[in-house]
Amino acid sequence: MPNSLINLQPLSQPPNQADLLLTHEAIHPFVHRTPVMRNHSLNVMASCSLHFKCENFQRIGAFKMRGAVSAALRLTGEERAQGLATHSSGNHAQAVALTAKLLNVPAHIVMPHDAPKVKVAAVEGYGASITYCENTPAEREKTLKKVVAKTGAAFIHPFNDYGVIAGQATAAMELIEDVEAALDIVMAPVGGGGLMAGTALAARYFSLQAVAWGAEPRKVDDAARSLQSGKIEVNETNFTVADGLRTNLGERTFEVIHKRVPKILVVSEEEIVHAMRQIWERMKIIIEPSCAVPFAAVLRYPEMFEGKEVGIILTGGNVDVDKLPF
Repeated sequence: MPNSLINLQPLSQPPNQADLLLTHEAIHPFVHRTPVMRNHSLNVMASCSLHFKCENFQRIGAFKMRGAVSAALRLTGEERAQGLATHSSGNHAQAVALTAKLLNVPAHIVMPHDAPKVKVAAVEGYGASITYCENTPAEREKTLKKVVAKTGAAFIHPFNDYGVIAGQATAAMELIEDVEAALDIVMAPVGGGGLMAGTALAARYFSLQAVAWGAEPRKVDDAARSLQSGKIEVNETNFTVADGLRTNLGERTFEVIHKRVPKILVVSEEEIVHAMRQIWERMKIIIEPSCAVPFAAVLRYPEMFEGKEVGIILTGGNVDVDKLPF
């Protein structure tokens, strides 16, 4: 644990500029300032100037660490002492587990019984206690309620929380600051919407001209449909290679996205795999399928991006290399 903590105030509304600046300062001791990378061949391929914010190099291998720390620092000392809890089969589980370890408090993670073994091992490695459940949203929530009732731990939602949104915003804040050129577009993939909402707020408060656009798989395009209808839509299936984007939006993330995100572009499974492979081969870095969705959108809709300065958040690198889609 750092020698001194900045205790943040709980947020009852979307974070403003001052909230985001203080959040960035508070989580700094717990997270990496990840690099922004470029690649000439991908720029040529896309006919625009691409700037990749590499959160695959973040602690636990994904941007989720930012939101977990931000939310935990908004709890009182007494609340934190009871421990942190969440339900997740992926990166958020690891983020909450490591955050709890760094704060010297217990972690209680609800995971589906068929969660990837590599992710279960990572959560265990951070010292968290795991409770298994059936892999349905209802069972996850039911099991979590039992764990919270038994332990008194504080639930850190994977995305539908203003504190989490504030933490995720810091990735785009750093991207905007570190790119010398003025960005025209900042892109993030959309799952539950925490990163997308945070990215939109960062563009609003820290860039003179950048707009925030989202991208998601066509097979789970609830966010794009929600933007069109003006209300939260849900997916009838969660099948997509981009496993990190299978979640529907929450009320708080939708609130920000509906107001601040003018476009959410959709791409096919084949386009996601192609974009992922190009980044692996050209940039020589490991990314998850979900990371490739914004780049796939750039390639799918070249007329929207030609000649522009485009920032893309590569969300994580926790991929099972024995099950690559290419």
